[in-house]
Amino acid sequence: MDYYTRYDELTGIFKQGKDIHLNETNIDIKFFEFNSETAKITNESLTNDDSINENICFEYPVFTPSGRNRYSNDEAILLLHGLNERSWSKYLTWAEYLCNNSGKPVILFPISFHINRAPLSWSNPRTMMDLLNFRREKYNNDRSISFANVALSNRLSQKPERFYFSGRQTWADLSTLFEEIMEGKHPLFKEGTKIDIFSYSIGAFLSQVALMANQKDLYSKTRLFMFCGGSIFNSMQGASRSIMDKPAFDIIQDYYLHQFGNDTTNNETGVGWKHDNAFKAFFSMISPERFQLERESFFSSLGKRIKGIALAKDIVIPFKGIQEAMGIKNSEKNIQLLDFEFPYSHENPFPLNSKDKTVVNSAFNKVFSLAVDYLT
Repeated sequence: MDYYTRYDELTGIFKQGKDIHLNETNIDIKFFEFNSETAKITNESLTNDDSINENICFEYPVFTPSGRNRYSNDEAILLLHGLNERSWSKYLTWAEYLCNNSGKPVILFPISFHINRAPLSWSNPRTMMDLLNFRREKYNNDRSISFANVALSNRLSQKPERFYFSGRQTWADLSTLFEEIMEGKHPLFKEGTKIDIFSYSIGAFLSQVALMANQKDLYSKTRLFMFCGGSIFNSMQGASRSIMDKPAFDIIQDYYLHQFGNDTTNNETGVGWKHDNAFKAFFSMISPERFQLERESFFSSLGKRIKGIALAKDIVIPFKGIQEAMGIKNSEKNIQLLDFEFPYSHENPFPLNSKDKTVVNSAFNKVFSLAVDYLT
């Protein structure tokens, strides 16, 4: 694939909610409605989140080989994105490559309060400017504060438990989606469809929790391919002008390392922690010493059902954090550490402004050819 050409073409024709046909690869992009059964939040201060309609009723796109119907589709790939994404633009080439080269439909499912599950006002410069100025003044013009991250940063600074509840809602939504597909209730897939996952960044963290919790045994056969993801939470460095500002990151780091889940009910916040498999899986992924033996044993038990690629200069999700999550032996066996010949970052592994487009194109094709080889 010519990454640059296809990026421009796909971002130019893709429109949320509008089915289209891609002539070059003979792929159809179809949209499907989803209604989220929001996570039951016992903290009264978060009830306003339950009234954000965009997060409850939304549409998600599926890239599918043209001419295929539900009787043809007995395998699928779920693509999960990174933190603080506001559009699918970054992932359109990813989905097309995976679909075109695997022959499988690729489902792009938005994380709670992200992409089209977030109010448009959170991306509106006019509505966000006062908040941006407020945070800059409050935190002495910290350079990590930006228009791109101000909405998420403010929400997490106010209520750091949102990070957990947003993930928990997404996990519940994915379990609903998996069940719908596997039971043959989805219009595009036949009963018994096998679903694998390609996940990036925080999407990998969410995938790890989902496989560990294994709601209703829905993930028992799922293979997981992680790209720039898989780290223990404590080693993530989420302070970024594209993700969240440093004040917000410091708040959630402190909260999840020292406060989260300490008691059945946190008297200060009023949050009631339901200690089910999802909670336990999330809790074990916070710091290396928490349930280390059980966590590393789980990842080892997955065997060939987990693979991934980490990048040597990835600061946000360092390879060391993946080793801490999965264990050194298991991560070195299943996670390939790559480095590119051009300047890149976690947030932008295939930069559009690179001077040498040939090497970026080569890197893109290498990463996704390895993903396809594993997922087919």
